[in-house]
Amino acid sequence: MSKLADQLKPKKGGIELYSPQYFGACTLGGIIACGPTHSAVTPLDLVKCRRQVDANIYKSNLSAWSSIYKSEGLRGVFFGWSPTFVGYAFQGAGKYGFYEVFKYVYGDKMFPGLNKTVVYLGASASAEFLADLALCPFEAIKVRMQTTLPPFASSLREGWGKIVKQEGIGGLYKGLYPLWGRQIPYTMVKFATFESAVAQIYKTLGKPKESFSILQQTGVSFLGGYIAGIGCAVVSHPADVMVSKLNADRKAGESAMTAVSRIYGNIGFKGLWNGLPVRIFMIGTLTAFQWLIYDSFKVNLGLPTTGGH
Repeated sequence: MSKLADQLKPKKGGIELYSPQYFGACTLGGIIACGPTHSAVTPLDLVKCRRQVDANIYKSNLSAWSSIYKSEGLRGVFFGWSPTFVGYAFQGAGKYGFYEVFKYVYGDKMFPGLNKTVVYLGASASAEFLADLALCPFEAIKVRMQTTLPPFASSLREGWGKIVKQEGIGGLYKGLYPLWGRQIPYTMVKFATFESAVAQIYKTLGKPKESFSILQQTGVSFLGGYIAGIGCAVVSHPADVMVSKLNADRKAGESAMTAVSRIYGNIGFKGLWNGLPVRIFMIGTLTAFQWLIYDSFKVNLGLPTTGGH
């Protein structure tokens, strides 16, 4: 039996690959990977969202953080962390958990001969479609909190109550279509690019994955994640800007398409790229650490790292 087969074989008494316990572990890994990491970059996200809505609000990112810290302290710099943490913990659960499910179902059960990249794209798109249903309400609250001055609400609980009282449950989902437009391509790039990048890294190194230590393999996961994150940021940025604009500036009774058309008329094509450099840094770092945490969690359970086989 090859070393790779030995590695893929579940440990005695451990979690069997592709069992309900395996998919449950991947779901938990997604929570751990996404909730804390997204919360950690809240200062970047806060400034990015505000500059997307108003390009002239701050001269630079450093001046933004300095201004916020002077007036509001550290709490102001991390404003919006609570809906970020909860929303992306739920999203991470769905994104990683369902991705593993759909990758197995599409690639091993339904279409065993299908090109791997097509499987990665289909599995990640399906997973993100479902994950965004859980993320959307918290994203709506986060964006309103971060992009309105004075803030629309000071906490997740207050924001939820205000939106439901003023607009009903539908108010929490009015950015769902743009969110799908941002997140589904983002996740397709994130997972397909990661899987391809990891395979290419091992190919470039000239040795199979199983010949490297676990520490080296998780290092490859980090590098592959950063490469994937850069692609994610560029592909999804216009939709990200529009999500911020819609949640901050959609008029009562206005349809999503009417709002998008009006907002685009105001900001133009150039406006769709406001805040891109900071988002590349944010998403690249975020994605790299997510894959590092996710694969480290899997390794600690006796499971193989993602990709490269």
